[in-house]
Amino acid sequence: QVQLVESGGGLVQAGGSLRLSCAASGRTFSIYAMGWFRQAPGKEREAVSAITWGGGSTYYVDRVKGRFTISRDNAKNMVYLQMNSLKPEDTAVYHCAVKTSLYGSIWWDGDQYDYWGQGTQVTVSS
Repeated sequence: QVQLVESGGGLVQAGGSLRLSCAASGRTFSIYAMGWFRQAPGKEREAVSAITWGGGSTYYVDRVKGRFTISRDNAKNMVYLQMNSLKPEDTAVYHCAVKTSLYGSIWWDGDQYDYWGQGTQVTVSS
């Protein structure tokens, strides 16, 4: 089992920044990759970004490229999402998730992730 706790969400004006953090505990040795997903009311869950635990390869959905940066600290079992130039359409509950299997290459497929955090609310006002 891997437990995930997100933090760092809040209310910010358009153009502002937030940094989300996700702390992993438990069987962290099983982590292959960690990702960030978001879901707004009335919308489907959307993959935002992911990073592999060993190599640090990063992935981003096109709409956040150049604005968001994912990073990880393996020693602390932490993953971060730095969000700059926030837009109202970024408003959502953001979840971090753990992928334990190295099989499957579709990073944006939430079904390939095994553990999920409780989520942290990000609200961007216009």
